[in-house]
Amino acid sequence: MPRFDTSLVWFRRDLRNFDHAALHFALQNSRAVYCVFVFDREILAPLLERGLRADRRVEFIFDSVQELAAELRACGGGLLVRHSVARDEIPRLAKDLRVDAVLVNSDYEPAAVARDAAVEQALRAQGRQMLSFKDQVIFEKDELLSQSGRPYAVFTPYKNAWLKKLLPDAAVPAAEIPALGAWMHDVPQSALAAPPPGDAQISLEDLGFERTNLRQLGIPTGMSGGSKLIEDFLPRLARYDTTRDYPSIKGPSYLSVHLRFGTVSIRGLVRMALDAMRSGEGGDGARVWLSELVWRDFYFMILHNFPHVVDHSFRPEFDRVEWEAGTQADEDFSAWCEGRTGYPLVDAAMLQLNQTGYMHNRLRMVTASFLVKDLGIDWRRGEHYFAERLNDYDLAANNGGWQWAASTGCDAQPWFRIFNPVTQSERFDTEGKFIRRYLPVLGRLSAKQIHAPWLAPAESLADAGVRLGVNYPRPVVAHDEARKRTLERFSVVKKASPESPV
Repeated sequence: MPRFDTSLVWFRRDLRNFDHAALHFALQNSRAVYCVFVFDREILAPLLERGLRADRRVEFIFDSVQELAAELRACGGGLLVRHSVARDEIPRLAKDLRVDAVLVNSDYEPAAVARDAAVEQALRAQGRQMLSFKDQVIFEKDELLSQSGRPYAVFTPYKNAWLKKLLPDAAVPAAEIPALGAWMHDVPQSALAAPPPGDAQISLEDLGFERTNLRQLGIPTGMSGGSKLIEDFLPRLARYDTTRDYPSIKGPSYLSVHLRFGTVSIRGLVRMALDAMRSGEGGDGARVWLSELVWRDFYFMILHNFPHVVDHSFRPEFDRVEWEAGTQADEDFSAWCEGRTGYPLVDAAMLQLNQTGYMHNRLRMVTASFLVKDLGIDWRRGEHYFAERLNDYDLAANNGGWQWAASTGCDAQPWFRIFNPVTQSERFDTEGKFIRRYLPVLGRLSAKQIHAPWLAPAESLADAGVRLGVNYPRPVVAHDEARKRTLERFSVVKKASPESPV
């Protein structure tokens, strides 16, 4: 195991000072440890060029970095914060601080992989090392392979292999499972080095950004925010399996943005689920929630082993599908983005996304299916829109979710299974509580009528103050007709598909 006189821990999507693989290694194997976070101009500049000065993700990161800096100071160290091009700044800082090595936690997105390769090459030219550690997943890259030695492309066998490798002996206490690591608070902090004197503070405005409605929405940031959400979710964990699909119910953990930026530990969450399962207090909820965490690992694995999914269908034959294009497609896409499709659940979900940066997972599936299979629009357009709007945007999960809904991905929804937006609404928002929250114009319609206002009697619409085509749009497409067009559209891959319509 290498030992260093001085090392630099480069924080990225791991904004915490506990259960942190790179920081743990640095403190165990260095005389002095500096810490740095870089607001990367290569990432921020495109946002500013599009006029997106109010970005909730940038604000979330900024506040989380502030808390991380304060916690590191309390431990006797500190955090260097830079606003620069990371691939240039890290080698320059390593040289200025005369560190022996830069330590990071691995990032699997193609742009990050290319950035890290450039940084490592520059450091090597200086005679310095760069070490990377697994931290944001339980199993990474090719740690789990099928019996034929290939990456899994179907979730269930992957999940079975994941559980078998994590828990070879079901009697092993969670705290002793090697894959969950031991990077906890028991690490000595004496090696932490304070930033050099005169290190300037950076404000949100210095970055070119401004405050959003993040605080008004009550979205907690930083390690403390993640901890509060865990405490709030734990008593609800046992009911997760029965509540997670209903957007008007407080069912999810709401931890996705914290997982995205690493203010919580994936190992800690898996440990929490296992403890709940073993104690018997987690019910089916803990088992289902653990499965969702495995899905997260699965999509990271897919992105690493099949990087073509960033721009192409996982299954190449689906790239033959011809999507709608032209003026009408552009108008339909705008209606979808702005919540003007005339389908209340779809519109309410899109308004939730636009107003809060959050969308319930069931609604992500519904809205994605509607764009692809009702409007016939390329899934990549929807994926890109979500990438701009979601607080918890993560390339691996976003791409995986969209390709699942579009039937182009691994272990995806079969292409001939098409969500009906009305029946989805009737099933998962039966009383219309979620719809009423984001579409108050429909608030006076009955629970039966609110899911499909165009089918309501004229007198009911008048009594409710709903004027179709005036204060609420008529449907942009008829679902039954759209379904027929979708089946025809996907017929180009029918022969290649392992399944056929029933």
